[in-house]
Amino acid sequence: MRILMIAPEPFFEARGTPFSEYHRIRALADLGHTVDLVTYPFGRDVDLPGLRVHRSWRPPFVTRVRIGPSFAKVPLDLLLALKALHVGVKWKFDYVHSHEEGGAIGLVLARLLRVPHLYDMHSSLPEQLSNFKFSRSKLLVAAFRFLERLMVSRSASVIVICRHLEDLARAIAPSAHVVLIENAPGAGTNAAAPDRAALRAASGVPADAPVVLYTGTFEAYQGLDLLFAAMRTVLAERPAVRLVLAGGHPDQVERARRDAAAAGVAAATVFLGERPAEEIPAHLETADLLVSPRSRGKNTPLKIYQYLRSGRPIVATNLLTHTQVLDDTVAELTDPTPDAFGAGILRLLGDRERAERLGRAARTLADTKYTYEAYVNRTREALRPISGRPGQAEAL
Repeated sequence: MRILMIAPEPFFEARGTPFSEYHRIRALADLGHTVDLVTYPFGRDVDLPGLRVHRSWRPPFVTRVRIGPSFAKVPLDLLLALKALHVGVKWKFDYVHSHEEGGAIGLVLARLLRVPHLYDMHSSLPEQLSNFKFSRSKLLVAAFRFLERLMVSRSASVIVICRHLEDLARAIAPSAHVVLIENAPGAGTNAAAPDRAALRAASGVPADAPVVLYTGTFEAYQGLDLLFAAMRTVLAERPAVRLVLAGGHPDQVERARRDAAAAGVAAATVFLGERPAEEIPAHLETADLLVSPRSRGKNTPLKIYQYLRSGRPIVATNLLTHTQVLDDTVAELTDPTPDAFGAGILRLLGDRERAERLGRAARTLADTKYTYEAYVNRTREALRPISGRPGQAEAL
């Protein structure tokens, strides 16, 4: 099939939803389909077989779009809709595949083109308003909730990325074709064995220092404030430990440096900044411990699947965002408080046998449940209501 995909994100950029879109396209290509991707005017080009990228026009004075809801997305999404319409009427497509709030554009466009629509649900739109502290307006929340119900109930198929969203989608539309495809594509993510000493030296970390590693974005919901506070507890007992963070835009890194200094852990903290996606597995392999201190939200962080695959011990907060995938057989789960999180880090640093046991169990889980074959099979299942009738209008 020829697919028109709408992605209201910078593509490609090393963060959650663009990663998910990248691997979704890769799986679709491996199933023999081609994708015309309509996306924002930001991001770097990638080489994927069967992919053609169409970038929307850039509004004046908008040079970057941050993660989550923002006022910049209003003109960006309007121009994205116009570009999608232009591409949609220029060529013939078998279905429209839309991500996030692009589902609103996709529903209308699919109806105009008389083809089915697939909604790729990476988060709950009304929940984003609170997770990012964007607005407390009851009217706006109600509008987003209505839009979400429309996108779920009127689509031929719905992809969700975690069990929380699966439950939400089924509650909205019990008869909808909902398929859970977790952000764990499982192929092409393993690193070659890195030179541990060289990589640590390049990061300014002593070769014999225990390394606690965080990877990912620096958004407020990720819980970096909790992590910095927890490191006070860790350093009081283990002063040789180093906290290494890979991620964050330059302005976010500077703000995090100030937060680390205010917490009294700056001297033991190393900021690598944003690293290429292909470099992250090597950093995971050289760490002693991986942490995910997320304090808000319900979606499973993409990094959790990378963490599992690395076989390194994990410390994470005992919240739904993690417990949809993790339990105490594969990770050290703690209350989302600095004291509890710091104690969890110290427990694994002090108990090598338990840390290695958790790491082995984590890798086994990744190798058995989160394989690329399973990912592709779930993608095929999501297309089942569509692939049997390409080019025909779905009953919406």
